Amino acid sequence: MRIKLFQIDAFTDKIFGGNPAAVCPLNNWLSDTVLLNIAKENNLAETAYFIHKSDNVFHLRWFTPEIEIDLCGHATLASAYVILNCLDYNFETVVFETMSGELIVSKNGEFLEMNVPSRPSIKAELPQIIIDSLSKQPSKVYKARDYVLVYDSEYDIQNLKVSASILEQINLGPGGIIVTAKGDNSDFVSRFFTPGASVFEDPVTGSAHCTLVPFWASRLNKNELHAFQISERKGELICKLLDDRVLIKGKAVKYLEGSIEI
Repeated sequence: MRIKLFQIDAFTDKIFGGNPAAVCPLNNWLSDTVLLNIAKENNLAETAYFIHKSDNVFHLRWFTPEIEIDLCGHATLASAYVILNCLDYNFETVVFETMSGELIVSKNGEFLEMNVPSRPSIKAELPQIIIDSLSKQPSKVYKARDYVLVYDSEYDIQNLKVSASILEQINLGPGGIIVTAKGDNSDFVSRFFTPGASVFEDPVTGSAHCTLVPFWASRLNKNELHAFQISERKGELICKLLDDRVLIKGKAVKYLEGSIEI
């Protein structure tokens, strides 16, 4: 069996930037074991799979090399890029049916714009193991799906050290650890860590902004926000809070197109 494979760098306009995702269009669902094994073989943070249902509606799933997850922003953006730019469809908008409900991605000039759920956070206490893993402690802690660790400056985020070996001892399921602060040249910056995952620091995390956008919108008293994820690869996100939804705009570029033989 031959399956098409694309690798897309999301939330960037430059190859080797943003967050890479593998995308595989399918005609029918393969077993979960096969889908997970392909994700392991790809060895990227996420591999996305989609099936065309009708018109501009697609069923979309995401796998890390370890598990199926409930939401992945960058792989959603990458999947929309493939449908809108690499395959023989003629759509301006794509509707994805997912574990997190309906996600809509539309062309918006040079950008792709995702409509995703808002995930507000509440105050929380950090487990001791996370405290032990940090080179500097946050000023405040919140939690939605992910822990949100708030720091005083972009410098703190850029220079923070997080111990992967210590965090191997904790299981956060599909969640992770967001560290964030006001930006020097943006509304806010962030980094994202996934304990026990093959990719410990995710380069650009769309799903984290489901929580970051309502968090910073409330504190900055504005609904339109410019964000950078300041990992080594870096990514730029233009966001807007709309009640219980978040709009996230970003660019994407194709790195690879090929096929898998299984």
